[in-house]
Amino acid sequence: MEDYLFEGNISVKAAVMGGMREVMEIIADENKRDKDTRWILHRAAERGIPIRRTSREEIDAAASGHTHGGLLARCGARRFQPLDDLAEKGRFLALIEGIEDPFNFGMILRTLYASGCDGVVLPPRNWTSAAAIVARASAGASEHLSMTIAEDMETTIAALKDQGIALICADRKDARCLYDYSFPDRLCLAIGGEMRRLSDTVRSASDQNVYIPYGREVRSALSAVSASAVFAFEILRQRKY
Repeated sequence: MEDYLFEGNISVKAAVMGGMREVMEIIADENKRDKDTRWILHRAAERGIPIRRTSREEIDAAASGHTHGGLLARCGARRFQPLDDLAEKGRFLALIEGIEDPFNFGMILRTLYASGCDGVVLPPRNWTSAAAIVARASAGASEHLSMTIAEDMETTIAALKDQGIALICADRKDARCLYDYSFPDRLCLAIGGEMRRLSDTVRSASDQNVYIPYGREVRSALSAVSASAVFAFEILRQRKY
């Protein structure tokens, strides 16, 4: 079984607490005794995860970067959730397409998680090779957010709509201004990359397009990371404030 190395307290803690993947082993600097590390190791021990204390030199040799802080976790592949689980429980879902960079993907997940998003729909793509990068860029949020893979996007969207979940697309064509639109109670917000945008399949199924008004004429769109934050926190504002 292929495994992945998570590095640093934030990523390791998220892997241990998120429950989205098997954690086969925690590797800790034998001299690392700070409070946060003790908490992580205690939670790992409660879950029966093996813990190995070793030298900082061995950890440095195993790690890909220099920000691990003396703590690593050897993890298995991520477990994705069935679409029915997300559709049944979620009021605010997000669909993400066309994001190529794992750092950007991780930062979008961090934003969505902070705003209260209940789950994420993704097209098929092998993000597993960049799992550690995504976890670090998302500050661990990727290990707490439910995610499902849409093997057939048209069928997935139809299933969401059957559950009363509206598809709201971040797209300027025939769109309403974000701040003049009242988001429905149950929705899936579709966000595309600034270069690849949303697919025709998603855009043609949109129940409503919404756009972000700018303060001046600009030729380029906001990045997907920035746009995700604007849309997601407007949804939060409408629901809570």
